Parts: sequence; structure tokens; C-alpha cells
Amino acid sequence: MSRVFHLAGKIRAVAPYLATEDQAIDVAKALAQQIVEGSGLRDRERILPHHEMELVAQSGLLGITVPAEYGGADISNAFLAEVIAILSEADSSVGQIPQNHYHILEALRLCGTEEQKKFFFARALAGEHFANALAEAGVAAAGDIETRLGPDGVGYRINGRKYYSTGALFADWVAIFAIDPHGRIVMAIVPRETDGVTIVDDWDSFGQRTTASGTVLIENVYVSADAVIAYHRSFERHAPVGSLGQLLHAAIDLGIARAAFADMLDFVRHKSRGMRNLGIETASSDPLTIARTGSIAVRLEAAAAVLERAGRKVDVAQITPSPETAIEASLAVAAAKILTTEAAMDATNGIFELAGTSATKEELNLDRHWRNARTHTVHDPVRWKYHAIGDFHLNGKVPKPNGQF
Repeated sequence: MSRVFHLAGKIRAVAPYLATEDQAIDVAKALAQQIVEGSGLRDRERILPHHEMELVAQSGLLGITVPAEYGGADISNAFLAEVIAILSEADSSVGQIPQNHYHILEALRLCGTEEQKKFFFARALAGEHFANALAEAGVAAAGDIETRLGPDGVGYRINGRKYYSTGALFADWVAIFAIDPHGRIVMAIVPRETDGVTIVDDWDSFGQRTTASGTVLIENVYVSADAVIAYHRSFERHAPVGSLGQLLHAAIDLGIARAAFADMLDFVRHKSRGMRNLGIETASSDPLTIARTGSIAVRLEAAAAVLERAGRKVDVAQITPSPETAIEASLAVAAAKILTTEAAMDATNGIFELAGTSATKEELNLDRHWRNARTHTVHDPVRWKYHAIGDFHLNGKVPKPNGQF
């Protein structure tokens, strides 16, 4: 396959190998200390995190889910979720950008050929970043795909237009999802610099402003046959590809909640004023503020615990694959997504509720936490999760295998 992909990526040092889960957490924490610097400015000025994503690539974190038989550490998904939460607490855009990198690697694990796994897992271990071109705007329903892959000699050509392509602008490889001549969804992995691939930075949401989750134009792109992965196999049976992706989305929300809570604590302790008419000398001594702070803290703790439990369920579904373990993972992740969404909204509202009017100053940019939470939590809305969980317990129905569960 190396003869096909000689165009891939820019020259960089091979990323260090992270052998253990504790190493991954330590590296994520050290990286977060660098990423958090300037995160508010990047949001305000919409400065894309090219440098920060290069730090992620050089850290070794992009290879931590590679299976052990292909040279990776294959860390627990509970630890992977915590890595994403740590990065997201520092900068939620940076935390979100590699989410679909891990989703793509899981799809490769489940659906790739032996040759594809050997090649692409080696690239991830080297620090190369995979991003998606999956969703499409203007289609009849979310999840519909009009992009088509058609035969061309020994390979294929792809034409289409994608949106919500988080990470594509920063990636070495872009996974283009298309419908093959048999009507099946496939994942074609091409170098980002491939002729015919144009990435347009037109993402203009009020939150997650620096994910560059904009448009990818695919114009007569040639793809070698050995770069096309049978993604449809992920959904021919219950498997953890959807639950892993959703687990990491939940981790992003947890990171946002933690960042908001930390900023709220700092502001209330050092800047908010008391209310002497009520006998409250300092804001931090207000019994109602103390109680509300405790309420948010409990919700954060519960969300983190359920997220960790869901990650373990995904581990089981990967190690001992069966419909039962995959369904358990899907439902556990759905519960985690609900709780992390609620924690994120509670914590980001709590900043202004408890810190007071002065916390709304534009120069502080504390509203970015709420904007980020509100934007990201509408990915795969939790009303779908409540319905799926309720339908399972009440009627014994299980979610159909898909990317949302």
C-alpha cells in the first residue's frame, strides 16, 4: 500500500510510543497545560489551533487505541474518554478535533482488511491524524449520504460535498464516506492533499468556533481499491463503533463542564462580591452559593463516574464481541451522554448565576463555555437517548446499529 500513499502528510518526527494508560493520562495533562494557554483568545479571534494540533500529533496520543497485535497500547476506553475530557477542559475545540480520529480507527479495527490495518495503524502510531468527511448538509434526513463512489479501472472515483468535517483541515488523512455501486456505505481514506479534495473553512457556529468543522469538496477524487474500507459491516451487527464515537462526544461535554466549573470557582472566590444587606460579607460565604456549587460538583462527579462505567462497557464489547455486550455498551454510553450534557449545561449556566453580572464582561469571554456546551451538546440530541433507554426497559427494543448508539 505504500506505493499508493506516497503523497500523505508532511515530514515530521515519529511520535513517541505510549505504552500504558497512566502514560497517556500524564501526557494529556502535560499537553493540556500548553493548550489552555491562549484558549480564550483563540475562541474570541477564531484563531485555528494548527500549532496545538501539531502538539497533539507529536505527543503519541493519536496512537493509543491501536490494537496490541499491531503495535499499540490499546488503552481502555474509560482512559481514552478521560484523555479527551482532559484536552477538552483545556480547549474544547482541540478536544473535539481528534474525536473522529479514534472513531475511524475503531471502524478500521472492525471492518478493515489485514493489509489495511497494518498500514493505517502504523500511520496512527507514527502520529498521523485521521479526520472525517461524513455528514452532508441539505439532505432529506440526518445520516443520508449522496456522495457516490464509482469504478474507474482498478480503483474508484468519488464525487460529493461534505459538511461538519471536524478535523479535516488539520489532518494527514481524510476518511470520505460514500455509497458504493452496490448501495453500501464505505469509508475511503485519502491523503488530505489529494488532487480534487478541497477543504473550506466555512464553519461559523457561535460555539466550538475553532474546530474548522466546515465543508469538504470531493471532485473526481481517485481512490485506490485497497484504500476503501467496508464501513457498512459496522452496522450489519451490533458492534461498538457507534458507542465509542458517542462516548468521546460525552467526554468532550464533561471537559467543557469541568472548565466552566473551575472558572466559576475562581471568579466567585476572588472577584464576586458579597451582599452586606443580607449579612453576606463574601460571595464564597453565601450559603445558597455554597449549596449550588455543591449541586454542580455532584452532577460533575456523577457524570464522570457514569462515563467511566460506559467506557468499561465499550471495552467488554470490544474484547468479547456479541450483540448483548454491544447493546449494553450502547445503552451505557447513551446514559453517559445524557448526564454529561446536563452537567455541561448546568455548569456553564452556573458561571453567571453564581459569579454575577461582572462575569458577563466580554473581555473575560466566560460565555465561551456556554456557547461551546450549547453547540456541542446538540450533536445527537439527548432526547434520542432518553427514548432509546426507555424503549429498551419498557418494551425490550434495542437501538438499531448506527452511529448514534
